[in-house]
This record gives sequence, structure tokens and C-alpha cells, in this order.
Amino acid sequence: MAAALAAEFNVSEDAVRRDLRALAAEGKCRRVYGGALPLLTLSQPISARIGQASDRKRVLARVAVGMIQPGEFLFFDSGSTNLAMVELLPKNSEVTIATNSIDIASAVMKRGDIPLVLIGGAVDPVVGGSVDAGAVAAIETMNIDRCFVGVCAISARNGISVYEHADAIFKRTLLKRSALRIAMITSEKFHERAPHRIGGAADIDWLIVENDLPAEDEEAALAAGFTLLKPDGVASSS
Repeated sequence: MAAALAAEFNVSEDAVRRDLRALAAEGKCRRVYGGALPLLTLSQPISARIGQASDRKRVLARVAVGMIQPGEFLFFDSGSTNLAMVELLPKNSEVTIATNSIDIASAVMKRGDIPLVLIGGAVDPVVGGSVDAGAVAAIETMNIDRCFVGVCAISARNGISVYEHADAIFKRTLLKRSALRIAMITSEKFHERAPHRIGGAADIDWLIVENDLPAEDEEAALAAGFTLLKPDGVASSS
């Protein structure tokens, strides 16, 4: 807020507003009534995200697959890292996979050895799956053993967040219907911003993070109450 900035830097509110207008003109902030906000990163469609950082996502996916137990009813939320899990699942793993993702459903079908439940509805091209009211109603009837939820941004202050409003509603319902809740987080997501909060540390059982997660990000996540698991096998919690 302009008034808070004026008090902090001991200048007039008019001076702050002029500076904020200049910063907005340079593309460094968004002007809003009474002050300014940081820029939001726009989400890319799933078709663009699937090929990005594929080796790093595969490392996280391998850790996630190692947590799965035979006979579990799993939910793979729409997301490129969750997609990487499908080919890593062992043959005859005796699990059932439910998903709202077109790409994940297709990959499971191509394997031919895993029972599949596809959540239908209108497909959001950014999310890569269905997150509308019908999709929410479908998972309300499920007793999910373990879900892997997609995340766009994470912070100690705001918890885990996504870009799309309907996606956030879907994911909050998914977490409520799941006994164990896991998210795989590439390190840059600790510095992304997304407007719609899914939940906090109490809503996620495990965060699978990269081995080279910066120490300050790891410490902040632990202080917020998240439990972390790294590919090198080191787990930490506050």
C-alpha cells in the first residue's frame, strides 16, 4: 500500500505513487487502487509444460513411485511431473489410477496393465484436464488412498497455490478425499506466485523436492511445517 511505503521510507504518498507509476510503466509491478502488487507469472498450457525440465521431473517422479503400495487407489492430478510417474510404475503394480488429466489417462491406457478411472467434464487447456463442477462432484464420492496433487507455486506464507480458480477448488476437494497427499515441487516453484491458494502444510503429507533446493527455501518450508523428501533419501521436517 502506498501509505505504508510512504511511512516506511519517510516520503510523501505522492512520491510513492509517482514511483509506482514509473515501475508499472517499466513492467516491474502492477498498479492497483491504493498501491501496487508484484507481477504474476502467467501459466503455460500443459502442452508446453510437458517437455520442460523433463529429466528433473523424472527424478522426482521416481521418488513418488517408490512411495506407492500395492492395492492402492491412486489419484494422479493433472500435471507434467505426475505424468512422468506413469511409465515408471512397475508392471503388475496392482494399483488403480484415477485422473482428471487427458495426457495421464492416455499414458495409462497405452500401458494396458493398470485399471483407469477418468474424471470427465469440460477440459481446461491450461490445466490439461477437467476441473469443473462435474469433476469436483465425481471425486466427492471417492475414497482415495494416495493423491499426487499438482502445484504451481509454494511459499511459507501462502502455502501451495495454482493459477486457475476452478483448479484450486478441484484440488482442495481432492485433498479432502485423500488419505495421503503428496506434491512434487521443482525448485523454481518456491519463487513463483499464483493467486489461488489450495492449502498449507497441514494439507500436504509430503513435499518431494530436488536435492539442490536452496537452503533458505528448505528452511522456510520446514519452518512453515512442511515435511520434505529428497531423491537422495534425506527426509526433513520441522
